[in-house]
Amino acid sequence: MKKNMGATDKLIRSIIGIIIAILYYAGIITGTLAIVLLAFAIIFLLTSFISFCPLYTLLGINTNKKI
Repeated sequence: MKKNMGATDKLIRSIIGIIIAILYYAGIITGTLAIVLLAFAIIFLLTSFISFCPLYTLLGINTNKKI
């Protein structure tokens, strides 16, 4: 897997994932919406941690400046 995410992209995804997790654990979001958003949060955090987004590969997007 080639890294295809830049630092700004990783930071934004991490912040969004953390905010969703906080909203869930604070009880602000519940039910089906909470489960869907938590799935997105996990995906965002995982992809930002490994610096690779499979969807970017399919769409031909690369935000990594090191290439």
